[in-house]
Amino acid sequence: QVQLVESGGGLVQAGGSLKLSCAASGRTVSRDGMGWFRQTPGKDREFVAAIAWRGGSTIYADSVKGRFTISRDNAKNTVYLQMSSLKPEDTAVYYCAAGWYGSSVGPYAYWGQGTQVTVSS
Repeated sequence: QVQLVESGGGLVQAGGSLKLSCAASGRTVSRDGMGWFRQTPGKDREFVAAIAWRGGSTIYADSVKGRFTISRDNAKNTVYLQMSSLKPEDTAVYYCAAGWYGSSVGPYAYWGQGTQVTVSS
């Protein structure tokens, strides 16, 4: 079993930056693809970014491409999401996921509890 805990969310002004962290425990996730998703009330969870287990391959949603960067530190069992040039529409609960590499919600086996990101205009 893998437990994921997100941190780093908060309130930021439009144009600002935040860095989210997702710490994994229970076992190493160095061989797992990992991803970030986000969700707003009444909407489906949507893909943000994913990183392959080797870290060399990444994919991004078009809405965040060029503004967000996903990375991982396998020695720390942690994945990060650096968010820059934030927009009010980036406001959401951000979730970390492990166990797959792709943009679909279903194949990911493990999920964190989420961290709130609020971008004020």
